[in-house]
Amino acid sequence: MKTELINREGLIEKLDQILQHELAGVVRYTHYSFMIFGYSRIPVVSWFRGAANETLLHATEAGEMITMLGGHPSLAIGSLLETHQHDMAEILRESMTFEMEGVKLYRDLLTLAEQAGSITLEEYARRLIAEEAVHISDIDKMLRRPGDVEQAIKSDTP
Repeated sequence: MKTELINREGLIEKLDQILQHELAGVVRYTHYSFMIFGYSRIPVVSWFRGAANETLLHATEAGEMITMLGGHPSLAIGSLLETHQHDMAEILRESMTFEMEGVKLYRDLLTLAEQAGSITLEEYARRLIAEEAVHISDIDKMLRRPGDVEQAIKSDTP
């Protein structure tokens, strides 16, 4: 019984970290969409706004998982560092860092879910790790110069 309680509390705590991280991502990606300028503005703004919407969905799912476990999602939001780097490449690099942090949180959740024997949370974590890996790949491709096929940022995530 005590182990189940510790596992449940650890899962809720990790899910709340994910919720806060994803909520910060909604604000971050929305802000980035305002700060894109240049010839490719329209498709990049669209990409960032789509990322904000998807990140809100991820936050919603994390909140639902918390309440599924009998927890209470916090109203806190993750770190919102304003670097004032508005060059598109810098914004994309910040996005890459944000996505990699998300993958770490979901990997941590996967480990906790496996220890708790929760298939539901294991599958949830695996799906989100895969989705974040696709985001990382998209960002990496946007950071490449046209014609470059080699990764712009080396990562073991995808």
